Amino acid sequence: MDEGEGSKSGKIIQIDEGVVQRHLAEMVRGSVEETLNTMLETEAVELCKARRYERTAGRKSTRAGHYTRKLGTKAGEVSA
Repeated sequence: MDEGEGSKSGKIIQIDEGVVQRHLAEMVRGSVEETLNTMLETEAVELCKARRYERTAGRKSTRAGHYTRKLGTKAGEVSA
């Protein structure tokens, strides 16, 4: 078997474990952030009986504003 033939059929895949771990960590952190923000938004809707910027005939005012906060989790720092 010549060199060209062996290189075509014997391809080796190399995986950089560090890159995979960083990518996984970012995916987990993003999932934690998304879940946390959904839970906070749901709780605010239930407490205020209104969604953000919602106005109805029976409700003249809107919910108070909010600001972004950082929260440290085991998955990393998330914005809430």
